[in-house]
Amino acid sequence: MFKIAIVGRPNVGKSTLFNTLIGERKAIVEKTPGVTRDIVEGYMELENNKGVLLIDTGGINWGGKDFFNKAIIEVVEKTLNEAELVLFVVDAKEGMTSEDLTTAEYLRKKDKKVVLVVNKVESSEDKERSIDFYTLGFKDIVFISAKSKKNISQLRELIKKYANPYLEEIPETEVIKIAIIGRPNVGKSTLLNKLLGYERMIVSEIPGTTRDCVDVFLSLPNGKNYLLIDTPGIRRRTKIDKRAEKFSVDKALETIKKVDVVLFMITAEEGVTNQDQRLLRQVQKNYKACVLLVNKWDLFDNKREAGNLMLENIKYGIRFISWAPLLTISAKTGRRVNQILPLVEQVYTQYSARVKTALVNKVLEELKNNYTFNIKGKRVKFYYATQVNVRPPTFVIFTNINSEDIPKHIEKFIENSFQKYLGFDKVPVKVLFRLRN
Repeated sequence: MFKIAIVGRPNVGKSTLFNTLIGERKAIVEKTPGVTRDIVEGYMELENNKGVLLIDTGGINWGGKDFFNKAIIEVVEKTLNEAELVLFVVDAKEGMTSEDLTTAEYLRKKDKKVVLVVNKVESSEDKERSIDFYTLGFKDIVFISAKSKKNISQLRELIKKYANPYLEEIPETEVIKIAIIGRPNVGKSTLLNKLLGYERMIVSEIPGTTRDCVDVFLSLPNGKNYLLIDTPGIRRRTKIDKRAEKFSVDKALETIKKVDVVLFMITAEEGVTNQDQRLLRQVQKNYKACVLLVNKWDLFDNKREAGNLMLENIKYGIRFISWAPLLTISAKTGRRVNQILPLVEQVYTQYSARVKTALVNKVLEELKNNYTFNIKGKRVKFYYATQVNVRPPTFVIFTNINSEDIPKHIEKFIENSFQKYLGFDKVPVKVLFRLRN
């Protein structure tokens, strides 16, 4: 796939341009400089489901000395090595800066095809201020407003000119969407890097390193395809004081709703915390398949008794989603990381399974024969059941009672029974009730 990298200093509108070009709001857009730290990828369609891969990178601050600036430059360097075209974004409202000059010189040394994108051109004054950018010496220059979509069609045509011989079908193969969820600093990015086999994410011991929900496509030689989404560490709302981090939390919670399987990470140091339980209840509430990963399990090497005790405490802490498989790992050393995706496959297969109606009703009949259900002195009759959906496996039961009158404990009992007897022991099951006319 033809790859295009978007580069530039912080806060010039790279993420806004990325979202505009791919046609969805994927990257976080916020006025605070330095919001995008990792790279974000998305397909940009150019004609008849054919397109290119667009890569949004973190803002380059050449004078910055802190960990993140150095890490961002390393990630940008790797991205540029793989890219066939570069969109170099600058800011018309601020005019040309020394940072822009440094980036221009850096790109010239890379010997890459470059389109200079002058963003935020929204008035005649902005256009006048932008004349200086011609002195950077790039042949292709386009003046746009990513926010208002001004001249975006002109930019698309320029991209198409470069990419046209290399356009490929945008993948439509079955992809298992996996979100890596957990509190800050539990090892989510380290795990993603280990699964991919290279240092894709910026990894540090500083909580909150990952600010975007970052999508990475992984295709294995066996033909299996995964979309791995590394989400920001979610803290309690009362502890979140930065707007960008609030956006990150909202994105992570929104991601839970969109994926097929959640890889929920905790650590062997802390076990299941109250915040973990709150997050897991979001997983439960949305009927999402889930694999619980206990990271840093190497801390219990040669401490079997202490490890067994911790496992018992963890299982008690997640008792409300006891169906979720549990795996002890070390993302840092790679211990049992190779078991994660095969386990995800097992879970996804169950999550996508359909059961014959005859078998569903056989289980329902067994329940009716062995249990009596009464509501306010009235006997509940279950006439018939059928599966109506997958991911999650969803069943409708026709009954003589209005659905809103059926108490939670009966609903839960039937869900648990269907899980146990219909082969859904590793995934949640959803049961709906309908009044039979």
